[in-house]
Amino acid sequence: MRDLDFERRSLIVRESKGDKWRNTLLPESLIGSLKSQVDLAIALHRRDLEEGFGAIYVPGRQSVTNREPGTEWLFLFPAPDRALCPITRVVRRHHMREQQIRRAVRRAIRQAGIPKLASCHTFRHSFATNLLMAGTSIRNIQELLGHSDVNTTMIYTHVVGKHKDNVISPLDRSNK
Repeated sequence: MRDLDFERRSLIVRESKGDKWRNTLLPESLIGSLKSQVDLAIALHRRDLEEGFGAIYVPGRQSVTNREPGTEWLFLFPAPDRALCPITRVVRRHHMREQQIRRAVRRAIRQAGIPKLASCHTFRHSFATNLLMAGTSIRNIQELLGHSDVNTTMIYTHVVGKHKDNVISPLDRSNK
């Protein structure tokens, strides 16, 4: 939860592809839902504490069984069940596994009737493409995606079907 900044509408993405960290946008339209999710995660943690399983894993520090160092170390999307931590041999609640998220996204895509192939990574491409189509500078998109080389970001320019400034093909002009 420490990675959410509701006031600045930003989100820290840690240990992503290439073990990179970056700061990106937190849409205002999601803040209400995310605050509700924070409340749910804290309530689940309190229940775990009451049942004697409230240890919080703090990287680089000894885990604690009370709320210190604070609920900001809780996972926003906690796992549905507690499990034995293989490192500390303590039973605690971890985060949802990536596979659980992938399956949920795949199920939602199928239920929405979207005929195209899509995955979690599709959201990243869609994010970049929509920013580009809205006129966001390629340098800003590079920073938001965490690309070290702007040429990697430039790849998104070829997927924008309708070009900025409404440039159309001469072939399409002759048919009008």
